[in-house]
Amino acid sequence: MDPGAPLDFTGQVAVVTGGTKGIGAAVAAAFLGAGAEVVVCGRTTPDTLPESGGRAAVFVPADVRDPAAASLLVDAAVESFGRLDVLVNNAGGSPDADAATVSPRFAEKIIALNLLAPFYVAQAAHRVMRAQDSGGSVINIGSVSGRHPQPGTAAYTAAKAGLLALTRALALEWAPAVRVNHITTGLVRTTGAASVYGADGGAAVAGVIPMARMAVPEDVAHACLFLAGGLSGYVNGADLAVHGGGEFPARYLAVRAAEAAGGPPR
Repeated sequence: MDPGAPLDFTGQVAVVTGGTKGIGAAVAAAFLGAGAEVVVCGRTTPDTLPESGGRAAVFVPADVRDPAAASLLVDAAVESFGRLDVLVNNAGGSPDADAATVSPRFAEKIIALNLLAPFYVAQAAHRVMRAQDSGGSVINIGSVSGRHPQPGTAAYTAAKAGLLALTRALALEWAPAVRVNHITTGLVRTTGAASVYGADGGAAVAGVIPMARMAVPEDVAHACLFLAGGLSGYVNGADLAVHGGGEFPARYLAVRAAEAAGGPPR
């Protein structure tokens, strides 16, 4: 099979949820740079929009936790550009919260944003993609939290674990017309997450990652281009880890710290 120009998305249309900042903005800019028309969404109108090569994304206000809003988002993309080839379900996130005291309303909102919203937008996108000769590609942006929970992330962890399972279920049902894949992101250096990684800008955190640095949003964006393009035409239901190799085990770090402090060698 000839994949053609796998990173040329000229004539194609991509929707990126939560595409006005952070990882989503980088994903939107990457698709713009590859020639695609891009629609991004959010609950509030941003001051600036992702752009590349003199072209900017189109913004549609939408709270994708609402099924009707999710459907209207896809309708707006098709009305503007006549088709939909790629959906990147990026909108998500959660502040830390104590599982013992968190309110039901908080848990519902976090699960709605990180699990139900991707389902709603994917359903709307599928209705369009399945009718196209070229089909389409859905990419769900997950998190290592879905596999390795951290304190304070119970609802978020449950939702992200569900998103991976949802990806595999949709991949079974919607192939071959629509491929559905998942990206497991690790620690990503974004403006919004700066406070999480400490005053040193994440330098200490980088020491627990085999690649010796935190990811930048563009690392995730490049993975999206691969999963949406011709080189991955037989990739469906996959989970692509973009986390630099994960994190070193705690016992390894403890031994290494002891050695650095002059302790006995391992």
